[in-house]
Amino acid sequence: MKIDIHNHILPKEWPDLKQRYGYQGWVQLHHNCKGEAIMMKDDKVFRVIQDTCWDPEVRIRDMDRTGVTVQALSTVPVMFSYWAKAQDTLDLCHILNDDLAATVQKHPKRFVGFGSLPMQAPDLAVQEMHRCVKELGFPGVQIGSHINDWDLNAPELYPFYAAAEELKCSLFVHPWDMQTDGRMSKYWLPWLVGMPAETTTAICSMIFGGVLEKFPKLKVCFAHGGGSFPFTIGRIEHGFQVRPDLCAVDNKTSPRKYLGSFYTDSLVHDPHALKLLVDVIGEDKILASNALEFLGLNRKQFE
Repeated sequence: MKIDIHNHILPKEWPDLKQRYGYQGWVQLHHNCKGEAIMMKDDKVFRVIQDTCWDPEVRIRDMDRTGVTVQALSTVPVMFSYWAKAQDTLDLCHILNDDLAATVQKHPKRFVGFGSLPMQAPDLAVQEMHRCVKELGFPGVQIGSHINDWDLNAPELYPFYAAAEELKCSLFVHPWDMQTDGRMSKYWLPWLVGMPAETTTAICSMIFGGVLEKFPKLKVCFAHGGGSFPFTIGRIEHGFQVRPDLCAVDNKTSPRKYLGSFYTDSLVHDPHALKLLVDVIGEDKILASNALEFLGLNRKQFE
């Protein structure tokens, strides 16, 4: 059985969000020709996508061609909308999560869902996470690598982590909201350089901030093989040892101790990088081989 943990999906259509909420900044999907659509953020093209991103039947045919048994589906991170009014983001999460639940319910042996949450309002995020797990049947949720000005060690997020532990809800952390101007404005650098840095920042924030110490039962997976973290763990540990006045202010435990405490996916695009990832993170913590454990699911439900 091959389970692919990292896949993005959107509804085929959704309401005009600028009209619905009364201000700009939202993404809309414009179907310009068969099998292709344009994601527009206000008046700018964000991305051109193919029908695999909204049509589960097309996606399943693609899965069959590549030998994938099950995909975990989550929204495109630009849809997180943590910048917006919290109630509006909650409303959008309802739209995204309900559509995702319908896709999973139609194809329960091929898909599982990661819900979207209004993380800028942790109380609302907990509320929607409960609905995702208890009503929609999702084994996990997807969250961003930071929440506006909060890194993932922000105390404001502790009630969310506690609730995720209680619900046994897995967290899939995806980089987003990278710097796009100045030196990062050319060569697609926000995605090529910014995303690995974002993921590494998220891991370090959870380690140095003591989140994995305070919430030891939390199941967390970081996208893109943990970004640049596996390659820089030596530097990170060295910094912890030589500058505890800067690195060990919130957690006195060495970062290396947490290897084996979290998961990554295997999306690194290079066989040498994958070998390093296995060596550093551990084969049993890379979700190409151990996705069912992370999801808390039973193999039989997909047979």
